[in-house]
Amino acid sequence: MENENRTRTRFISYEYKQVEADPGQISFLIDGYANFGWEIDENVKDIQTEHPIGRKQGTYHRKSILSLKRNRKIVNKAELTRLQRNFEANIEEIHHLEKEKTSLPSILAITTGIIGTAFMAGSTFAVTASPPHIALCILLAIPGFIGWILPYFLYKKTVHRQTQKITPLIEEKYDQIYEICEKGSKLLN
Repeated sequence: MENENRTRTRFISYEYKQVEADPGQISFLIDGYANFGWEIDENVKDIQTEHPIGRKQGTYHRKSILSLKRNRKIVNKAELTRLQRNFEANIEEIHHLEKEKTSLPSILAITTGIIGTAFMAGSTFAVTASPPHIALCILLAIPGFIGWILPYFLYKKTVHRQTQKITPLIEEKYDQIYEICEKGSKLLN
């Protein structure tokens, strides 16, 4: 009986890691890190954090923190760590590419809206001038209204175009991640 207890409580030294992730990515990250020897630390409860979005009060983006542990004396640790860094770099590149889908369209839409507002300001100054320049007011109001209406459609079209352009790049990154995970899994076995 005493011998059985000794085998159950064999000492293993662990190293620990915490990874912040969007709730929709948790399963993907757990599966990925498992290929580098990491497992979920059952001793730590699931931690949820809220990060403010921009400067708005009360608007938050939820993140989960994964608590992982790995045997310190794992075989091929140096190579697994190198592969893990490549894995993490590819995940960061995917995040960057996802943001890129909407960054250019947002800039174009905002710029168009500002230009439309400038035309409307010119139209307002033209009508409030002494004497009022009605023809100039109408001439400036037309591109002003177009500049206010166009950003929505410009944004939608540019997001669609950016998505078509960037999606193959994201898929390529996922393929690289799967290859890295496969190499890590082979090193563990």
